[in-house]
Amino acid sequence: MRLDGPSSRMSQDGSGTGDLVVVCGLPGVGKTTVAERVAEHVDGRVLRTDVIRKELFPEPTYAEEETEAVYDELLDRARDRVAEGESIVLDATFADERFRVAASETADRAADRFALVKVECEESVVEERIRRRDGISDADFDVHLHFKETFDRIDADDSARGTDGDVVVVDNSGDEAETRAQVDVVFG
Repeated sequence: MRLDGPSSRMSQDGSGTGDLVVVCGLPGVGKTTVAERVAEHVDGRVLRTDVIRKELFPEPTYAEEETEAVYDELLDRARDRVAEGESIVLDATFADERFRVAASETADRAADRFALVKVECEESVVEERIRRRDGISDADFDVHLHFKETFDRIDADDSARGTDGDVVVVDNSGDEAETRAQVDVVFG
């Protein structure tokens, strides 16, 4: 799948001019690295749940209601910006299938094109990266393991789950150059 050709999916009224790309995966797999590279290709902006959560909840509890509010805000911002012609890359775990479906539905209403990118990474690499990272995310390796058990499966063809189109898988187990090259093949 490539996003540089004709629109892979037009919004229902044909007015959408921005792309919407979901970059999802377990905590620590490197979603932000991938999202930033995708954003370069689609000339877009990255919206991160880690940032939105801290804006909405300065002392986050990660309760279900809080998570729902964060994803609602994420998708509201994406819808508004995409409808204005801006391309948006969503950087979030999207562990719950209903949030991926909601993103797809948002794209149906507002975006020219939609893509779902699942980032994967070898567990030993994730553990080392989480140990070394310094950033806004609160997720540690225990959180990664928890999400590994609860992450709603993404099939190679996720259309049966309400996400139309192909799923792009990026393996971020290697170095950053290898990861960027994978993104470049798909979005370049």
